[in-house]
Amino acid sequence: MTASAIGLLAIAGLFAMLALRVPVAMAMLAAGFFGTWMLNGPRPAVALLTTETFSSVSAYALIVIPLFVLMGNIATAAGYSRGLYDLAYSWVGRYRGGLASASILGCAGFSAVSGSSVATAVTIGKVAIPEMQRFGYSNRLATGAVAAGGTLGYLIPPSTGFVLYAILTEESLGRLFMAGIVPGVLLTALFVLTIMIIARIDPESAPAGRPVSMAERLASLTGALPLLAVVVISIGGIYAGVFTPVEASGVGAFLILVFALIGRKLNAARLRGVFLDTVKTSAMLYLIVIGAAIFSPFLAMTQIPQNLGDWLVGLGLGALGSLILILLAYIVLGMFMDALSMLVITIPIVFPVILELGYDPIWFGVIAVIVIEMGMITPPVGINVFVVKAIAQKVPMATVFRGVLPFWFAMAFCLALLVMFPQLALFLPNSMFD
Repeated sequence: MTASAIGLLAIAGLFAMLALRVPVAMAMLAAGFFGTWMLNGPRPAVALLTTETFSSVSAYALIVIPLFVLMGNIATAAGYSRGLYDLAYSWVGRYRGGLASASILGCAGFSAVSGSSVATAVTIGKVAIPEMQRFGYSNRLATGAVAAGGTLGYLIPPSTGFVLYAILTEESLGRLFMAGIVPGVLLTALFVLTIMIIARIDPESAPAGRPVSMAERLASLTGALPLLAVVVISIGGIYAGVFTPVEASGVGAFLILVFALIGRKLNAARLRGVFLDTVKTSAMLYLIVIGAAIFSPFLAMTQIPQNLGDWLVGLGLGALGSLILILLAYIVLGMFMDALSMLVITIPIVFPVILELGYDPIWFGVIAVIVIEMGMITPPVGINVFVVKAIAQKVPMATVFRGVLPFWFAMAFCLALLVMFPQLALFLPNSMFD
């Protein structure tokens, strides 16, 4: 059996294990380990398992995972999401669709500390959806805005997607974080614009809120100030060159903990729960890193990425046509796979092809994260849709999926802009590091 045939067999086994609900980390580990065994025998397979396990989890850059997870968990437990939502509402709530726009802005703000789309959708959704329902918003717009807004947690730094992409490709995490800022702001603006268009077409679905005085707007800053300060200091510190991403994660986690303790937002029991959740999430992400570290070398041995690149070149589609074909494949995969699985399984296959096509790896990191975000609201998997459905239990699933459809097209438009104008993603990292 040829190396490529063994590789395809291992990939088929990987997807079969995923279909049987085997955790993605263990599925990748098994496929990589036994695939290497079939290629080179048991001794190289065991050597790969032991060396890659140690080297991958002992990497200094991985410290950002537990620290950024801790920062997001503290912010969630301390209830800072309410302050962000109130601040956003005080400025845009008086307009039609203002509550939905405030939800998007709240998601964007919370994304800057959580790094997780699910955490963002849950945290903001618990605050925003009942408010929108109380003020007469349509269930379709209320749930769709929160489900779509939650995806910003995967794009706006500190993004878990960027952390894993940096580990899988050995690219600069700092450059990836900087590359995600402008697209994150752009996608937030497109979501708000989508809400404005919906409110214009169907005014009854998005009633206007009460006017808020300037004094109330300024007062709303108090509740959001701790979280805003942490975002400005940690992410701003990376851009200013004061912190590395690892240092920024430590500074951010420390500051949010200090603010929460001073403000008496956390008691001993809640703090213990925060630490336990952080350990569980970090362990899961570390295991995914181990699985990817064993699966990626095996794929390289099979020459599947190289063969895929040669096949795409042979189609005569050119670099742009090949990229579009890859993105379409991602969109299809997003219908059946969750975001983490898509990222860690596909990047080892696709990344060498992207380099061969001559694309910037940092730019493609942003592109990959956005197209994976689209899968988070694409049926039938659409993890964010299921998260929002759990919050709004009386809203039919079909209504939530209809609600996210306009935002899905907004994401597709954002993706197209980034393909046409790569500097939207590359301007900040290039100005900072070059």
